[in-house]
Amino acid sequence: MSGGVDSSVAAALLKEQGYQVTGVTMKIWDGTPLAKKGVHHGCYGPEEEEDIEDARKVAQTLGIPYQVIDLTSQYKSVVLDYFCEEYLSGRTPNPCARCNQIVKFGALVERARDAGLDFDFIASGHYARVDYDDKLKRYLLKKAKDISKDQTYFLYSLSQEQLSRLLFPLGNYTKAEIREIASRYGLQVADKPDSQNFIPGDYSAVFPAQPEPGPIMDKEGKVLGQHRGIQFYTIGQRKGLGIPSQEASYVIATNAARNAVIVGHRNDIFKDDFIANKLNWIATRDLCEPVVLKARIRSSHKEVEALVTPIDDESVLVKFKEPQMAITPGQVVVFYNKDTVVGGGIIENLPL
Repeated sequence: MSGGVDSSVAAALLKEQGYQVTGVTMKIWDGTPLAKKGVHHGCYGPEEEEDIEDARKVAQTLGIPYQVIDLTSQYKSVVLDYFCEEYLSGRTPNPCARCNQIVKFGALVERARDAGLDFDFIASGHYARVDYDDKLKRYLLKKAKDISKDQTYFLYSLSQEQLSRLLFPLGNYTKAEIREIASRYGLQVADKPDSQNFIPGDYSAVFPAQPEPGPIMDKEGKVLGQHRGIQFYTIGQRKGLGIPSQEASYVIATNAARNAVIVGHRNDIFKDDFIANKLNWIATRDLCEPVVLKARIRSSHKEVEALVTPIDDESVLVKFKEPQMAITPGQVVVFYNKDTVVGGGIIENLPL
């Protein structure tokens, strides 16, 4: 229970269905002060105290037990340190997918058992569905009914063992229906805004050292200006570059070894292939031959057709029919067959 409307309604629906429900919130904020700068609510930050109180009140309203489990050290080592290391190495990470796999549906489960909780399933307020395929003998991860809220992209790395004990009560509901249900139950979070970011506002506070400025260069190595730290730049970015140019400039790469941001023109950020590694397959045990699937290269990207060809057990070549904008190393790629997640991995660096 995050203290938001989705996990609150998930708990309510499960209780209504006859489950014995215990609400659990994982405490992840370690007190690091953050500059919010007027943006939306985030899952990591000082608002956590308010969220915990909201979750506690919902549990009281529903008449279910409630616990807070401290995972600040695990969250720092698994998510925050990874987040910083990836950005400082010139990559753009996806902390939410990593948190789901290792912390939320990993460490939290272990700590809950250590705390004496006895349970058969873990449930969350994610918009997704899990089915078991008798023919494949595998648990399948499928898109939610409300495609606009679907969160399977962030769940691609879950194992068969994790999926086997997961319940996603919201999978067949729309967001509007969830808010209506919350109102029906008299939950005070019915109109609470959704969390929009991993960290609200400026996330520079979580980095271990002050940003190191360096050169902004074109593809030929000509210095055009200075950046404020490579962790603040990602492929496809055009705002905040501060360099004079007759044509709009875009970040096309970051070079950690040279502490440089490389810029080019719009056509430079379109590519039609990349390599993905650190693969996790859900709808199949592995990939033995080339297959045409739909590929999604970021959470806001509409998946498009691509030929996925195995290179070895740990990597695949992904080739699109049409070039795609801002394929970003470090980000997640998820492969779909209609509404089913086939698997996914991490986008690797490619030469300019």
